[in-house]
Amino acid sequence: MTKSELAAKMQEAEAWVPGKKVKLDYGDQGVIMLDGASNSVTEEDGDADTTIKVAWDDWQAMADGQLDGMTAFMTGKLKVEGDMSNAMQLQGVLAKLRG
Repeated sequence: MTKSELAAKMQEAEAWVPGKKVKLDYGDQGVIMLDGASNSVTEEDGDADTTIKVAWDDWQAMADGQLDGMTAFMTGKLKVEGDMSNAMQLQGVLAKLRG
């Protein structure tokens, strides 16, 4: 799945934290902004309440259920900047994508 396909799937699944902006930063692969304030998902960079930095390959492994989010965080594969509670709610986002 490409990042654009993922963004479209997230939009369709309404995969955002209500009222919050969460940025998924994939480094050189770009970003996906989950904007719960405007109920939209874009590939535009900007300010966010929480930024999650993760390599695209590690994100794919998490989305496929091969890598646990907490394990990724504890091993430094996933970094969180800003409001940690928003990052915790993203587990529900991943569940929506698998469903």
